[in-house]
Amino acid sequence: MFSPERGTSVAALVRDAALLDFPPGSRVLDLACGPGLFLVPLAERGYEVTGVDLSPGMLARARRACDAAGARVTLERADMLSYVAPGAYDVVLNVFTSFGYFDDPAANARVLRNAWKSLAPGGRLLVDVMGKEVLAGWIGRPQAVDLPGGAYVVQRDTVLDSWRRLRTDWTLVRGEVARTASIHSFLYSAAELHDLFVAAGFADVACHGDFDGGPYDQTSRRLVVVGRKP
Repeated sequence: MFSPERGTSVAALVRDAALLDFPPGSRVLDLACGPGLFLVPLAERGYEVTGVDLSPGMLARARRACDAAGARVTLERADMLSYVAPGAYDVVLNVFTSFGYFDDPAANARVLRNAWKSLAPGGRLLVDVMGKEVLAGWIGRPQAVDLPGGAYVVQRDTVLDSWRRLRTDWTLVRGEVARTASIHSFLYSAAELHDLFVAAGFADVACHGDFDGGPYDQTSRRLVVVGRKP
């Protein structure tokens, strides 16, 4: 999931993408920051960056990456379900489909409300997911990724509950040993996620097909929703 190639593509994205171009000195929160792929390039652009994640292992990887790059970043272990820093940020990012993993849909909505509380007036929330419309174009075809040493991972997605939820199964094969893990998440169309933003209090909500700010349409590969705190 977090290959060196993905790190390189994220750095280019932060450098060039219109939706990631913030005013100088903006206070940016990467919510569910994982190993910190966005943290370093955001800090290098001069933003005041904070990364929050629940996983100690991911935070340790993020710290090593930031230290290696000499990036000044604040890291905090916290659960997005309860994390609130009132008015502390100008931008909250939730990327790489890190939204929708709580079993209760009300809990997922609470994450958006927490982000609203953590933003200063005029601040923006940006959520990046695999939209339901995008997923419908390719689901059903297992995807395989080769790993060093001859190992590989096979990913298979299964739609559940009349397109409300998704189960993703990963199988890691290394030599004669195979290990499998599964996670469940909610699926959102552009209209559904748009309405969740509005219900959480956001204004000027817009749905895009990528970080370049283009429209969300039949050619899109991602669903990026942006909303502003009035």
